[in-house]
Amino acid sequence: QVQLVESGGGLVQAGDSLILSCAASGRTATRYVMGWFRQAPGKEREFVAAINWSGSSTRYADPVKGRFTISRDNAKNTVSLQMNSLKPEDTAVYYCAADPFPILRAQPTYTFWGQGTQVTVSS
Repeated sequence: QVQLVESGGGLVQAGDSLILSCAASGRTATRYVMGWFRQAPGKEREFVAAINWSGSSTRYADPVKGRFTISRDNAKNTVSLQMNSLKPEDTAVYYCAADPFPILRAQPTYTFWGQGTQVTVSS
């Protein structure tokens, strides 16, 4: 069983930067696609970014493209989300997720999920 724990959320002002981290524990296998999702108050969960096992392929949702960067360190079983130029509309609970497959396909199946970390961006 793989457990995911997010950290790094907090209260920031518009234009600030923030980095989220997701630590995996339990099974030591790291050949997973990793993704970040977010859910704002009153809205459905939405995809943010994803990265394949090797880190050679990434995917971003249009609202964050050019501002957010996803990366991973398989030796440390961590995945990060660097968020720059934050906007109030980025306010949400951010979730880390894992798909037990090394290739980033069109429709990954995220089996493991963290509990989320709150990011609040004031205007």
